[in-house]
Amino acid sequence: MARAGTLNIAHLRKQYEVKGEPLPVLEDITLSIAPGEFVSIVGASGCGKSTLLRLVVGLEEDYKGEILLDGKRVVGTSLDRGIVFQEHRLFPWLTVEQNIRTALLNAKLSEADKRRTVREHIALVGLAGFETAFPHQLSGGMSQRVAIARALVTRPEILLLDEPFGALDALTRAYLQQELHRIWQAEGITMILVTHDVEEAIYLGDRVVVMEPRPGRIRRILPVPLAHPRDRAALGFARVKDDVLQEFTGRLADLAEAPIKRDAAAQYTDRLPPNIQFAI
Repeated sequence: MARAGTLNIAHLRKQYEVKGEPLPVLEDITLSIAPGEFVSIVGASGCGKSTLLRLVVGLEEDYKGEILLDGKRVVGTSLDRGIVFQEHRLFPWLTVEQNIRTALLNAKLSEADKRRTVREHIALVGLAGFETAFPHQLSGGMSQRVAIARALVTRPEILLLDEPFGALDALTRAYLQQELHRIWQAEGITMILVTHDVEEAIYLGDRVVVMEPRPGRIRRILPVPLAHPRDRAALGFARVKDDVLQEFTGRLADLAEAPIKRDAAAQYTDRLPPNIQFAI
């Protein structure tokens, strides 16, 4: 039997329908993640990173292929899968404690156990003393820590993070990256991070999955053979960063070398005045 937090994705395909035509979003995604592993996913906008997380968490169900958590097919949302978005999505009329407690509405716990669990997770994210504060009284970084506590309070087997620090300033982001690493080590659960920040992906991840767009697919999976805590200024860190960036530049080169369809270009330039026609 698979250990708690084992995620297996096999030949995953996802498409939407736009004006009656199929629009492929993900193509043949195959990825296995071990219990307690931290995997970072990077890629250009539009490569399906966030869609992949939505499928894993169960917010979307119309796909082909397999998504298995601990050997069981993912169907709908469940407390064994938590997610944190770029926006904290806190209820402005609730306090920190009350916001976190909303995740336990359907939990089979006594009132005393709910209070204890919420307080434990407030302490886990470093917000002890702010239990009665409202979202408007918190900084952006503090609000995201509340969102992380809310996602963790149900004790999920896997936590999905969709660019959780993307809207924060550089100093706050660096601090919360350290905090997330501390929480990951303390909780020992599987985490998957989607980010545009290559340094963030390397700083946190055991592996970095590089995706490419149109349709979204895995270009390469790179291990990060660096011990924690990681030094961004270290030579080994720079080497891994260079490897990841090489995958991006390689993708750009592939796109640049793709042949331009003459008939499509001509169809466009035919509509332009003669003095601004493009040479093709």
